[in-house]
Amino acid sequence: MGFKKIGLPIARFGRQAKRSYGFIVKFASVAILGLCFVFVWYMFSPSASAVTYQRSTFGEIAEPVSERGELRKSKSSVVPVKNEPDLNLGKGEERKVVNGSLTDGGKDHMKEEKGVKIVNDGDKEEKKGDEKGSEVSESDSENGKENEVEAESEEGKEEGENTIDGDSTGAEADLEQVDESDELNAKRAKKPKFKGPLFDPKAEYSWKLCSTRSKHNYIPCIDIEVASKRIQSYRHHERSCPKNPLMCLVPLPHDGYQTPVSWPDSKEKIWLTNVAHPKLTQYVKTQSWVVESGEYLTFPQNQSELTGGIAHYLESIEETVPDIEWGKNIRTILDIGCKDSSFGAYLFDKNVFTLALGLKDDLVDLAQVSLERGFPTIVSPFGTRRLPFPSGTFDTIHCGECQIHWQSNGGKLLIEINRILRPSGYLILSSKHDSIEDDEAMSKLTASTGWNILAHKTDDVSDIGVRIYQKPESNEIYALRRKKVPPMCKDNENPDAAWYVPIHSCLHLIPSAIEERGTEWPEEWPKRLHTFPDWMNNRDKLVSDAEHWKATVEKSYLTGMGIDWSTIRNVMDMHTIYGSFAAALIEQKVWVMNVVPVYAADTLPIIFERGLVGVYHDWCESFSTYPRSYDLLHADHLFSRLKNRCRKAVSVVVEMDRILRPGGWAIIRDKGPILKSLEEIFKSLQWEIRLTFVQNKEGILCVQKTMWRP
Repeated sequence: MGFKKIGLPIARFGRQAKRSYGFIVKFASVAILGLCFVFVWYMFSPSASAVTYQRSTFGEIAEPVSERGELRKSKSSVVPVKNEPDLNLGKGEERKVVNGSLTDGGKDHMKEEKGVKIVNDGDKEEKKGDEKGSEVSESDSENGKENEVEAESEEGKEEGENTIDGDSTGAEADLEQVDESDELNAKRAKKPKFKGPLFDPKAEYSWKLCSTRSKHNYIPCIDIEVASKRIQSYRHHERSCPKNPLMCLVPLPHDGYQTPVSWPDSKEKIWLTNVAHPKLTQYVKTQSWVVESGEYLTFPQNQSELTGGIAHYLESIEETVPDIEWGKNIRTILDIGCKDSSFGAYLFDKNVFTLALGLKDDLVDLAQVSLERGFPTIVSPFGTRRLPFPSGTFDTIHCGECQIHWQSNGGKLLIEINRILRPSGYLILSSKHDSIEDDEAMSKLTASTGWNILAHKTDDVSDIGVRIYQKPESNEIYALRRKKVPPMCKDNENPDAAWYVPIHSCLHLIPSAIEERGTEWPEEWPKRLHTFPDWMNNRDKLVSDAEHWKATVEKSYLTGMGIDWSTIRNVMDMHTIYGSFAAALIEQKVWVMNVVPVYAADTLPIIFERGLVGVYHDWCESFSTYPRSYDLLHADHLFSRLKNRCRKAVSVVVEMDRILRPGGWAIIRDKGPILKSLEEIFKSLQWEIRLTFVQNKEGILCVQKTMWRP
């Protein structure tokens, strides 16, 4: 009836418009029709802030790299910065060393915020937040405005603001000097922004422990925390984060937590209490590669699930395919399944970087055991979405007894392996019991993707069936296929888009032009680390960036922070550009997880090309790893880039508390006002403030986590 009522006056206007004096009436009728159209459009069109849009893919947020990885310059200007004094000198403005901690100021814990109460001194009336009734109030104080102004230029300023402890090279500026089209900027502008200062300078924090089903092993975006008898599983089939960011502290293991065994002794034994799990002890009794010895889990040398040992297994692979030269031709490997870690442990001594992919679906948490031993590991479902890696990056992918049905669902999982595997790269599959049906299905599937099978044999010693496939190095094989299934991807589909992107049932073209990434195999290791191929633009700046971080690490991090590097093994660079921080630590007995934020320039392909490893991630969400996974976190201008991005930037600090082990360190470089706010937050968490240094509005903060839990 509503439309009929609207139509009657419109019809009356139309009849009047036919008269000689109807020009004004005609104009009015057109205007009314236009307003009606706008009203209907507004009522029935989806909002830009709808939930379906908030899960933007990496490609939607930023595609600063060309389709095959060629970097492009932008028009953003470079802001010059003055050199800062070396921290080793122990001199500078506002420098202080503190070894104290605050007492718990929070008996008044609030259930609504799921663990934290944030109170503003200036506001007696607290507003109800949307995190389970959380109460948060913010004010526009002078300091708060200063934080806001300092972080306001995050989109246009360069990473090169970070110049403490070394020469200003301007190489970090390359992060923001990558071209972004108007279309991408328009898409980014549609994302909801959270106004106000990054941190409320007058907020007071009090904390409480998380109350979750997973207890001390809680991974927010993977574990299911819905209290329902219908939900029997503990894990999501795909990454699914809570609606509200985590604002409580994950407890320590019930039986206590011990300082982890230092590397390299951790390869042979770890504390059992640190990886406590209800089913782990029962699982250990059935295995030969791990033994429960009093308070420790021990790992006999060269023992694995494979009969004959891991050394024999890997040597037989290298003999079968001589081009597989561990540690030279082959540097980066993705090991799917994360069983006994013997694969990566043995190859580590050969300078091979093996990243284990723990699927976290076995309820035994072997990925946590791998991390405690000091091996590179991430936790991620592998089902319908792409893995958080760019295309064509891993030299080899290994799946030993991982029991994945590659031929199911149209072979989508193998198509995803094809995406992230380097052209001419290798896929190594091993299993004890292969059925004829599975062999036939796998043969058809690999033939349809153009893969060449190099070996299919059963080892006489281990009785393990091994199949070695090689990805094509050119597109010629695709044209020879009788059936074009799976089809080739469209030209506008970005092969590097990986954040919340479903697996596409298509094959991307293999790069063919010399200026494209992936046309040539990288140099042998270790020359590969310092070689920059032709497809990398601004190679001079890449070299300068490497020199800058080398000087910073040697002059400050290794000697000027008070860090005992013999206790450091698992390191994360939370906001990396080219992986130069990781490269500077290459001589140390550490490994570095390089994280490229999804809202930053896509430089992750460069990191892989250098023989290093990393992932995409959005720091407004929890990282895919267990609590207490890392010994050191490095955050270079991470927080200033979070301005208007996260609902609560303090949740990033809570996440740092979750993934850092007690006794672990965090080095944060950022703007002075941001560091001042962070210092107060860390004090509320009872972390030790080991060093603060601020000069010319830039500074560095070094903190150490304690055993404290509320």
